[in-house]
Amino acid sequence: MQKVYIIAEAGVNHNGSLDIAKALIDEAYRAGADAVKFQTFKAENLASKTALKASYQKQTTNANQSQYDMLKSLELSYDDHVELISHAKSLGIDFLSTAFDIDSANMLYELGIKSFKIPSGEITNLPLLRTIAKFQKPIILSTGMATMSEISDALSILTQYTKLENITILHANTQYPTPFCDVNLKAMNSIGAEFGVKFGYSDHTLGIYVPIGAVALGASVIEKHFTLDKTQNGPDHKASLEPNELKMMVDGIRAMEVSLGDGIKRPSPSEIENINIVRKSIVAKRDIIKGEILNEQNITTKRSLLIGISPMKWDKVIGQIAKKDYKKDEII
Repeated sequence: MQKVYIIAEAGVNHNGSLDIAKALIDEAYRAGADAVKFQTFKAENLASKTALKASYQKQTTNANQSQYDMLKSLELSYDDHVELISHAKSLGIDFLSTAFDIDSANMLYELGIKSFKIPSGEITNLPLLRTIAKFQKPIILSTGMATMSEISDALSILTQYTKLENITILHANTQYPTPFCDVNLKAMNSIGAEFGVKFGYSDHTLGIYVPIGAVALGASVIEKHFTLDKTQNGPDHKASLEPNELKMMVDGIRAMEVSLGDGIKRPSPSEIENINIVRKSIVAKRDIIKGEILNEQNITTKRSLLIGISPMKWDKVIGQIAKKDYKKDEII
């Protein structure tokens, strides 16, 4: 199968620190991810000063801080982006960032980002969808909170300016962390079948189980939040993987994609040598004298040093006349 594209989602887990952001890139690279992704926004373009926090944000950040102030503290500047892009390039890992507003999208385009991620919250933002589609770059569209009708509406905007084959749709749930009972992973396949697009999964559950399961179901892209330390204050740290867990997830995905194989059932190269060891042959149940009729009293099936007649031919052997003497356990 085609290699799964693994996005290590640093998001805003840099806490506004360029040094932490660079360290996150280092860890994504060490884990073997294909890309490290941040979030690009201007707080004044993203949220009004009266916008409320999500419940999980209230639990993981200063309860007295507004959503606007929280976002303001997590902005990355243009110069920050230049430095982070350079750092990622030096390691050979793709740099991606989610644009949450038109100004940010234009900035990322100017910086030469290879593909654009549209977050779940912006799937109904027609002006942003149109702006990104016009870039004619590959698009990854997350669909948390969305209905099939809303996904269809978003695609109708995007495909006015870019080809459907440029778009990958990610099934997602925007609760941090997502309860396993709300994952509904099979919806990922429904999206792929309904719209005829490449599909994947953006995960917000705890642990690494669901992303690996998504690969087993055919995901071509996996996105997962990670952090340097889950105990840090910030909206996404607690629902993120730490570096050792990120490495385990990447390794698990790589093992799963190899394990899926080509779907043709046949003996594998590694097990062919076992055929002659574990499969049985028809053998003498006791000593047999030449001329005896072979029956269930004098023949049986056992594993043997040499390979004889397959037990699948049992009915053809029963009733035959022994053409020689046989010792007990000798193959017929």
